Amino acid sequence: MGLHLIVQAKETMYSVNVRDHFMIAHSFRGEAFGPAQRLHGATYVVDVEFRRAALDADGMVVDIARATDVLRSVLGELNLRNLDDEPAFEGRNTTTEFAGGLASLRVRLHESHVAWAAYEGPMPALDRR
Repeated sequence: MGLHLIVQAKETMYSVNVRDHFMIAHSFRGEAFGPAQRLHGATYVVDVEFRRAALDADGMVVDIARATDVLRSVLGELNLRNLDDEPAFEGRNTTTEFAGGLASLRVRLHESHVAWAAYEGPMPALDRR
């Protein structure tokens, strides 16, 4: 008995991911944040996914080395900074959601080290009771 895979897709999509991190300090305003209202640190891990329907002439989605360098450069502007002191964030709670600019949601569920499923769609409205 063999394993048969059936793939039905309306559109082919290739992707490449690069990852880096940055460390910041910040505080939040509002009782909902409890002790996080005080100055504290956070280390963010950032994954960037580049997607293309077709590979380029070199068989790539993106040059991984260049994408990594660009991500490192962008994150370097915030690394080891206190976001409370940055004019661009004045008056904002710099939550993880704010920093990520969430407008959509992607969930990846790993069944094992070789199999996973994913859902991607709009961010649902949540009741904050």
